Amino acid sequence: MRPATILHLTITAVLITAATAQAPPTKYINHTVGDNAGWFFNSTTNTTANNYSSWAASQTFNLGDYLIFRTSSNQTVIQTYNLTTFKNCSIDNSSDNDTIVYNGGNTVFDQALVIPVPLTIQGLNYFFSDANDGIQCLHGLAFEINVNRGLGLPPSLNQPPPPQYREPPGPDSASPPIAIPAGGKDPGNDGFKNGLSVHVIAGAVLFALLAVNGGIGVEVFLTCLCCFVIRYPSRQVGIFFGGWMLMYGRAFYG
Repeated sequence: MRPATILHLTITAVLITAATAQAPPTKYINHTVGDNAGWFFNSTTNTTANNYSSWAASQTFNLGDYLIFRTSSNQTVIQTYNLTTFKNCSIDNSSDNDTIVYNGGNTVFDQALVIPVPLTIQGLNYFFSDANDGIQCLHGLAFEINVNRGLGLPPSLNQPPPPQYREPPGPDSASPPIAIPAGGKDPGNDGFKNGLSVHVIAGAVLFALLAVNGGIGVEVFLTCLCCFVIRYPSRQVGIFFGGWMLMYGRAFYG
């Protein structure tokens, strides 16, 4: 074969390949799943309304496109990026990060639904129905697609990611401040208990000085001491006020 003929055939092959190659997308597309057949399953015959794997193979999917599921409440729509979940036809071991359940907001049996599903993750996406304990999925109500980048996500779908999850503080983390109830004891204070404060001590000292100097009678002072002891019934308080009573008695009676 002459070199000119070889060159001519090579150029022809390149042109044919370029002509048949996929043109870049110019817009976002809504894909009706199953075309006119919709997304349905016949529970009597255990058959699907369409061959959804073949349907998916005939389509080209890009980020920002939508899958439109024309179905009813007899079927479910599960989108997952987890191959194991897809193969098991069950969401039992899935997580919120890799699987989305679409219910269309209608749980009444045999009610018509239209469920739009945006394609927001590039790569393999899996879809199935887990109704009838996964029987629908096992009998063909399932398909997988490969999502290309295309035009990328439109602004309406290109939202910032949620804030990073933070673990709650564990038992080894720094303890938060401890609220001290009124009349309670500060855990860091090993002095008088049950709310005894500087104000109480100062009041007792004042009463004792007044009593010693004749400002109040012994009956008033003893009454105040009893009130304090009843209000703060602890061993330290008893010792404290007992000492004051002894000192007062010595000063008053000589």
